[in-house]
Amino acid sequence: MTLILFLAGLALLIVGADVLVRGASRLSLRLGIAPLVVGLTVVAFGTSAPELAISL
Repeated sequence: MTLILFLAGLALLIVGADVLVRGASRLSLRLGIAPLVVGLTVVAFGTSAPELAISL
């Protein structure tokens, strides 16, 4: 059972990361800014937000 949960979590993590990257790419195209800027701001905040919420 533990192995199944581990594999399911890993699969969801991979899919979620792919969705995040594709969404950030589309956002940069829509806003007309460099993907690097979106990666350094939006994606960085999105990945740090859970830790920030827990620490408050």
